[in-house]
Amino acid sequence: MLRFAAVGIDHGHVFDHIKGLLTAGCEFVGYCPETTPPNVLVKLATDYLDVPQADRDAILADPSIDIICIASIPRDRAGLAIRAMRAGKDVMTDKPGVTTVEQLSSVRNTVEATGKIFSICFTERHSVRSAVKAGKLVQQGAIGQVVQTMGMEAHQLQLSARPDWFFDPEYFGGIIVDIASHQIDQFLFYTGSETADVIASTVGNFAMPDKPKFEDYADVLLRSETASGFARVDWFTPDGLGTWGDGRLTILGTKGYIELRKYIDISGRPGKDHLFLVNDAGSTYIDCSGEKLEYFQAFANDVRDRTATAMTQAHVYEVCRLSLEAQAKAVRIGNQQGKIGND
Repeated sequence: MLRFAAVGIDHGHVFDHIKGLLTAGCEFVGYCPETTPPNVLVKLATDYLDVPQADRDAILADPSIDIICIASIPRDRAGLAIRAMRAGKDVMTDKPGVTTVEQLSSVRNTVEATGKIFSICFTERHSVRSAVKAGKLVQQGAIGQVVQTMGMEAHQLQLSARPDWFFDPEYFGGIIVDIASHQIDQFLFYTGSETADVIASTVGNFAMPDKPKFEDYADVLLRSETASGFARVDWFTPDGLGTWGDGRLTILGTKGYIELRKYIDISGRPGKDHLFLVNDAGSTYIDCSGEKLEYFQAFANDVRDRTATAMTQAHVYEVCRLSLEAQAKAVRIGNQQGKIGND
């Protein structure tokens, strides 16, 4: 049985990693309690009473541990991943896996030197059942050749729950690196593109002039040899929605389209994971709440078999590269203090 531990629990996505790997038959054997939001530690200790806390150096030095899960402050994830891989562990990290070009280069060099897996859990695809179903429909040819994706990920700010680092791009890499990396991953995956170009990108601070470095809006336009992609991310979801965000994705094909309402259907259907398929056969609504999440089992299989079925390293690197490039090239609009990118 594969054994895993968590090192870095600064984001709630660590629970996706833990639940997913447990479902895949792995054993959760420990976690480092260092964290910036205390509520994450409280929930972890409550939900997993029998799992011991341990010093992170001891966890990394334990030869019986196969996998390290990382959801630390984004700036620290690459460094922890490199330490883990050098210690003989495969890594599952939260997005963004890296926040600088230098970190990406170091991660690549470490993977090449150690032969270990550096995988990023893009929860907007890997932990969303409607996104899994959409992938199957695309592979089955339900909408023909995919020519464009349009992703919109609106988030609730929830100010009272945010640690100080949340507002400083030095710590999270900027809104495109942090959030739009999800949409870049989805563009490459659903269009079958191995690489792409950043055509344009924008970041903005519209609602938080008191935190001038923070970015509460961004958009990105991508293009590959076969498809185009647009993504918009923001922190403007109103409290009245009833959930933390209204994530949507439209996948346009030559013979139809798919639309996902990932977390809520504002027209009234209960629950989440709503999928709408439109093609020559008609318009179909699919409740995807029973769809099986596949990434975690595939990752566990890759660790055991030394394969790359969950995600190739090339895909991981390209999502990181495009995210970093789009962030660096972004034109800033809105409140102009702390301006970055092009003038």
